[in-house]
Amino acid sequence: MSATVNNPFQHIVEPLDPTDPNKQFYNLSKLGDPRYDHLPFSIRVLLESAVRNCDGFLVKRSDVESILNWKQTQTQTVEVPFRPARVILQDFTGVPAVVDFAAMRDAVMKLGGDPEKINPVCPADLVIDHSIQVDFNRKSDSLQKNQDLEFDRNRERFQFLKWGSKAFRNMRIIPPGSGIVHQVNLEYLARVVFNYAGYFYPDSLVGTDSHTTMIDGLGVLGWGVGGIEAEAVMLGQPISMVLPEVVGYKLSGTPDKFITSTDIVLTVTKHLRQVGVVGKFVEFFGPGVAQLSIADRATIANMCPEYGATAAFFPVDNVSIQYLKQTGREAEQLAYITKYLKAVAMFRDYNDVSQDPDYTLVVQLDLSTVVPCCSGPKRPQDRIAVSDMKTDFETCLGAKQGFKGFQVAPERHGTGVPFQFDGKEYTLSHGSVVIAAITSCTNTSNPSVMLGAGLLAKKAIECGLSVKPYIKTSLSPGSGVVTTYLKESGVMDYLYQLGFEVVGYGCMTCIGNSGPLPEPVVNAITQGDLVAAGVLSGNRNFEGRVHPNTRANYLASPPLVIAYAIASTVRIDFEKEPVAINSEGKEIFLRDIWPTREEIQAVERMFVIPSMFKEVYEKIEKVNERWNSLVAPSDKLYTWDPKSTYIKSPPFFDGLTKELKPPKSIHDAYVLLNFGDSVTTDHISPAGNIARNSSAARYLTNRGLSPRDYNSYGSRRGNDDVMARGTFANIRLFNKFLNKQAPQTIHLPTGETLDVFDAAERYQQSGVPLLVLAGKEYGSGSSRDWAAKGPFLLGIKAVVAESYERIHRSNLVGMGVIPLEYLEGDTADSLGLTGRERYTILIPEQLTPRMIVDVKLDSGKTFQVRMRFDTDVELAYFRHGGILNYMIRKMSEN
Repeated sequence: MSATVNNPFQHIVEPLDPTDPNKQFYNLSKLGDPRYDHLPFSIRVLLESAVRNCDGFLVKRSDVESILNWKQTQTQTVEVPFRPARVILQDFTGVPAVVDFAAMRDAVMKLGGDPEKINPVCPADLVIDHSIQVDFNRKSDSLQKNQDLEFDRNRERFQFLKWGSKAFRNMRIIPPGSGIVHQVNLEYLARVVFNYAGYFYPDSLVGTDSHTTMIDGLGVLGWGVGGIEAEAVMLGQPISMVLPEVVGYKLSGTPDKFITSTDIVLTVTKHLRQVGVVGKFVEFFGPGVAQLSIADRATIANMCPEYGATAAFFPVDNVSIQYLKQTGREAEQLAYITKYLKAVAMFRDYNDVSQDPDYTLVVQLDLSTVVPCCSGPKRPQDRIAVSDMKTDFETCLGAKQGFKGFQVAPERHGTGVPFQFDGKEYTLSHGSVVIAAITSCTNTSNPSVMLGAGLLAKKAIECGLSVKPYIKTSLSPGSGVVTTYLKESGVMDYLYQLGFEVVGYGCMTCIGNSGPLPEPVVNAITQGDLVAAGVLSGNRNFEGRVHPNTRANYLASPPLVIAYAIASTVRIDFEKEPVAINSEGKEIFLRDIWPTREEIQAVERMFVIPSMFKEVYEKIEKVNERWNSLVAPSDKLYTWDPKSTYIKSPPFFDGLTKELKPPKSIHDAYVLLNFGDSVTTDHISPAGNIARNSSAARYLTNRGLSPRDYNSYGSRRGNDDVMARGTFANIRLFNKFLNKQAPQTIHLPTGETLDVFDAAERYQQSGVPLLVLAGKEYGSGSSRDWAAKGPFLLGIKAVVAESYERIHRSNLVGMGVIPLEYLEGDTADSLGLTGRERYTILIPEQLTPRMIVDVKLDSGKTFQVRMRFDTDVELAYFRHGGILNYMIRKMSEN
């Protein structure tokens, strides 16, 4: 990955330090091309990769010219290859990746090839952070109990991953209990500049988690891709991408002293959703950037998927270097990072307007205009000023079912349900907070908001405030460093007194691993059909994601999470109403306990120090004793256990031959599901708990498991039998065929209402192909390869949608499922489609990117759609039946 033999740009290679000729770099400034200095900094990273990897085959000289000519190609679709420096994975996506690699080794051997060719050539780090759940909270030993239960549930998965770390080269595993992948990446894994095999070059990456973009806040270009695409990158394939437009986002002004980085990112998210940045890079510039810490920038970059961009880049500046120093990086590393980036004109001074490059479009935000806010109740882009929360929730309560509506009859808005908990009586009503979680890489990596939460907790306790005991409170830091500085600064005890003790190191509530609510709470919610609320410092709040019993979920800063927990409801106007009344009868307002930025920064300067980071990360790979003692096989081929309900050889490569078969048209397909807008990957392939009445539960029960051992869908992504049954199993799935929320559909030939898997199985037994109809933003949300693998296994041959989320479209391509898009102005409604028709899609033998094809209905109606194979490489993958089939055939060549 460091450099390519016979590179036509070898003449610009020179030593970074003349006294050390063995450490070289490609000096892009020596290209002598005036276009270089006008390129956005993010595009310069793409250019450097193309120059360094130019071999005339995978990366051509014409690709370098295309990137240099970025400004002139804005109105065109120009495809370029990109070879990132590394890949990062988390365990929910990492397990299926290793399963695929193990199965690919078997397939290559069957085709007469060398199975060891299936091996990462690109460095890969896998952080185990998605498995731990909030089973225990508000106990002194919650952390240990949750970690023990995580290991007991997932021993088989962990054993498999440990086998993978032995069987495959270039794969490092960061054990459970270490932290959240993106925070570990920021604080420890990020190189910023690689120093490898005699060359310096920019750190860059792709990851199997959509929030990989968090690392962009440190000036490392990275974004999320489907697990299938990441596997190809690990095996040496470049990413084929359309050269993106770059939106310049100019920041100016200074935030108010009460504003948090969470308020800023929720404001940016709503703004950029309105601007429209899907498929584009966003690059931040302007004097306001210099006002933001790296943690603040990383928070903004983290939520890039929520505003729809591919990447959200903050070029490296002096603040970046100071952060690297603070997090314990060595002085020698800081020196060569600075020297290299300055030599190639990738080091930024945000106050120097002469460095401002050209952008496709420039939009602006004055940071002084940002107000405290939350987002919800069902989407991260639906920002609400905190001052409007009460009225917004009450409006949503009665509004028509949708992103901002629950359709509760007006006479039921005041419903209250009394219940007993720990011997006392409480009442739940619409808007009652039942989950309050300080969680997620978005915020727990940021000392300012974490210390802000601690200081608010301190002031709340000193004012005599508390949190009701039935509210499920939790604190899941992104790394051990957070616990250290919370303890050292003296605020941890106050957090603990309010119920926010450390329950684990991982994503937890943010990905739906919120664990069970107390039974009396669930019964009260069910009895009153209440719209109960979760408040979390996360990045996703889609329906059914956080918890099945919290229909309203709000994203908020960690201090606000505590404030709403104390208030016990989201139906409160903090400016006019007290957050609570203490035992002395005194009204305490939020303004009485809210810390200022100055207070927070003073504590941060004193307690967030380099030695903490060094101490935590020096032992990160060896600190987990249970992981260290875990015994795993060392064979190069995995021995599959037919009894396993976690790890199973997938059927993707069954019957694969060396010879290509021409793509076939789809004849007389039925529509399995008929959707509206914003169907997320959580709807398609949920990660959370397995409902007891689901197809997956029935399968696991038949295999001898009790409900307590079901674990989550995310933890079972190594078993296709479970995951196929879990496809479209989200209880909040809204299918137009049923006109209600349920994980079901109508089997059209018989008119029966069935679970989606059972209906698909019926169709497959009849040999009938299937389609999905959808509206805008199909597949938005988490990067989730099972949201493509699952539909493939159900027999879905194509999806017809108004638009796609970038990563999900790529995943569909990777599995050989055809993403079709209505032509401009067409929708299912405008074409009069009910979904009950039968569809024939004519696929010509000669395919070109983004070509238009005909769709014929059994009614005689015909319309046209665009095939969203955007590049020639994607067409090649489709002809092979998917990217993994392509790689197997390639690796089987002698």
